[in-house]
Amino acid sequence: MRNHGRFNGRQIVPSQVVEDIARGGDPEKFKPAGYTTLPGASYRNQWWVTHNAHGAYMARGVYGQGIYVDPRAEMVIARYASHPMAGNAANDPVTLPAYMALAKALMAGG
Repeated sequence: MRNHGRFNGRQIVPSQVVEDIARGGDPEKFKPAGYTTLPGASYRNQWWVTHNAHGAYMARGVYGQGIYVDPRAEMVIARYASHPMAGNAANDPVTLPAYMALAKALMAGG
C-alpha cells in the first residue's frame, strides 16, 4: 500500500485502487458516525483515512490490531494486539499520537 501497490518491481494492487483508498471519503459525511478519536477522518473500502498532513490511513481491527500507513514519512506500522475491550476508543488516544510521533522522528532523522 505504501508503495502505491508495487512490490519487488511488480504492481500487486492497482495504483488507482491505492490512490482511491488514500483519498478517502467525505469527512463531513463521516462526522455523524461520532468517532471522536478520529476527527476529520473518513472510511473508504475497509480503510480509515485520517486526512492529516501526512495523508495517513489505516486498517483497524476491533481489538486494537491495525496497519498504519504514513506515506509522507514512508512508514508502515503493523500492530498486533488483543485488547480486552472491543473497539479502538481506549487505544486511539495513545496509539494515534504515538504513530505520528514516530513518523515525525523518522522524518527528522531521529
